[in-house]
Amino acid sequence: MTTSVSVHEGHIDFRGHRTWYRVTGDLRGDRAPVVVVHGGPGSTHDSVLSFTDLAADDRAVIHYDQIGNGRSSRVPDAPEEFWRVERFRDELVALLAELGVEDRYHLLGHSWGGMLSAEHAVHGPSGMRSLVLVSAPASVDLGVAEQRRLYERQPEAIQKALGSHAATRSDSPEYELLQREYFGKHLCRVTPWPDELVRSLDAGTQDPTVLRATYGPRMGEVTGTLRGWSVVDRLEGITAPTLLLSGSYDHVAPAAMLPFHQRVRDVRWAVLPDSGHFPHIDERELCMRFVAEFLASHD
Repeated sequence: MTTSVSVHEGHIDFRGHRTWYRVTGDLRGDRAPVVVVHGGPGSTHDSVLSFTDLAADDRAVIHYDQIGNGRSSRVPDAPEEFWRVERFRDELVALLAELGVEDRYHLLGHSWGGMLSAEHAVHGPSGMRSLVLVSAPASVDLGVAEQRRLYERQPEAIQKALGSHAATRSDSPEYELLQREYFGKHLCRVTPWPDELVRSLDAGTQDPTVLRATYGPRMGEVTGTLRGWSVVDRLEGITAPTLLLSGSYDHVAPAAMLPFHQRVRDVRWAVLPDSGHFPHIDERELCMRFVAEFLASHD
């Protein structure tokens, strides 16, 4: 990306709170901007910052931190019911309107951000030119089931380590070892992990409010507001051309994305051969080429 690309940051007001955003590039350009939705819940835009590369094609790239995360308002005392999918979807709609792009935009979501993007897309927004879903399960149950299958294929030592810390998220040395061995293969395969990914994951550890309210405190078991979430029976509502991207080593296995491929009307799918859960980091150049070409074909 050239150094001449402009960067603008700001906040929008959303139901008494503030949502932080960053625009890289010119929203008035000829190409439709792309809105990038980060994963988590409880992470930040940093984990998807590499998609700023798309601004090299004279396309504005919009990042934002969802409410409760990063540079947006924190709401630590909100009841669990506050953190529902509908609120995050409404926040995205408000951002599109505030930035004046609701009539012309692409939407790209990673992991939970892909789930949220699909939730937005099933309502058939007329201004959405295309949809890109990266390592995003079509339902919470599918995602959890595929993670369990992957756990069961691990060496016995890793399964024991996973089991010993399954009841609660832990900072113990044993869990740190697990992260290096297991997540180094299936989460992010780049060594060392880039600073932007570490910042994003650390944010969720330092302030687990959103993660615990939506998923719950136990690994591998969803007890929060995302329990039972699914778009599988609503996928016919996605009318925009859709690109699926996943990594062949992803801990959210590609099988969890299969309903998108089966039920979305206009869809294509690329599995990156040496990527885990973050193909935009593991195989950055290849991932950006897939996305850039897809967006350009639907401007």
